[in-house]
Amino acid sequence: MKNFSIERIDHIVLRVTDIERSLAFYTSVFGCELRKRRDDLGLIHLGAGASMIDLVDVDGPLGRQGGAAAGKQGHNVDHFCLRIEPFDEQALLAHLRAAGLAVEKAQMRFGAEGTGLSIYCCDPDGNQIELKGPSLEP
Repeated sequence: MKNFSIERIDHIVLRVTDIERSLAFYTSVFGCELRKRRDDLGLIHLGAGASMIDLVDVDGPLGRQGGAAAGKQGHNVDHFCLRIEPFDEQALLAHLRAAGLAVEKAQMRFGAEGTGLSIYCCDPDGNQIELKGPSLEP
């Protein structure tokens, strides 16, 4: 039996071919706000209401891990993140492992509320899902 509930989508991560063009699009068309840049990773975090949209340059360090740009053989969305409560790492790992999922120890990652612990897993189709707890650092 699960021991947490989903509160909302924390963020989505989009792989893009021109990160500056995408930054301009999301800020000018949708009014997203630049929250944080990680040029060393080819990553931009944009505020989107209470959530975030992350842009990853397909030619950057993170983007290259996903293969080619979107097309018949490449995917555009890297993963989606669900903000959960409570975040009890041991109980969560036990629950996910009992469901047959391969999971590793939680790590600190940046999200819409700041930096906090999260765990990655995959759905039956291989879509990557991040389960994120509350922010521990702004």
